[in-house]
Amino acid sequence: MLEIENVQTPSPEQWMSIIRGMRNPMNSWDKADSYQENYSDGSSAFVAGEKDLKLMSKLAKESSPNRKFLRMIVVYLDITAPLYWWKEFDTYKVGTVANSCSTMHKIQDKEFTLDDFSHEHIISDWIDGNVEAFVEFDNGIQKTFISPKDIFNTVIDALNASRDAFLKSGDKRFWWQMIQLLPSSYNQRRTVMLNYEVLAGLYPERKNHKLDEWRDFCGWIEQLPYHELITVGKE
Repeated sequence: MLEIENVQTPSPEQWMSIIRGMRNPMNSWDKADSYQENYSDGSSAFVAGEKDLKLMSKLAKESSPNRKFLRMIVVYLDITAPLYWWKEFDTYKVGTVANSCSTMHKIQDKEFTLDDFSHEHIISDWIDGNVEAFVEFDNGIQKTFISPKDIFNTVIDALNASRDAFLKSGDKRFWWQMIQLLPSSYNQRRTVMLNYEVLAGLYPERKNHKLDEWRDFCGWIEQLPYHELITVGKE
């Protein structure tokens, strides 16, 4: 599961600054043809001119030192995703900043539920190879099978039991149970700042990734303003 909210892309004024910065190395400001269109309701929009868009597209296809203007195109967004996805996202440290919800300090704040985790691929039927378990009934001990969904729900029950024990006693042993039992499918929310240069490096590596979350993230990239600066030549 991956959820993206509260996306903020450059304002029209910021886009105009980006264009000026792009043309600085060539002293070609007189060739800039982008403009800011203002509307009667007080809103405005950036419109890329043909010459500016041609130059942006040309530079975007070159190596990183020649496309530095992409670093100036900054995007803010809120992402909710499982820890196993964040582990891979964290490899893109350069050019990104993130503030996350705290697992260490806030893990005990609410009861754990199934919806706190990415679980869309966990199966609930038992199949060959599932874990064998022995359950005690009135007529004796019998062997049964536990599905992946059963195991997952058992972990959630253990997390909640540890949480209750920690809240009642304050004993850190029970806090450790939550920290070390917590599955990597636990969803965490972060507010992230990144830029088009980061996305241009990320997109070709992740667009066909086996994780749904990466394919969804690359689909979001394809909806950004002037996404061609990131995706053209890499699709």
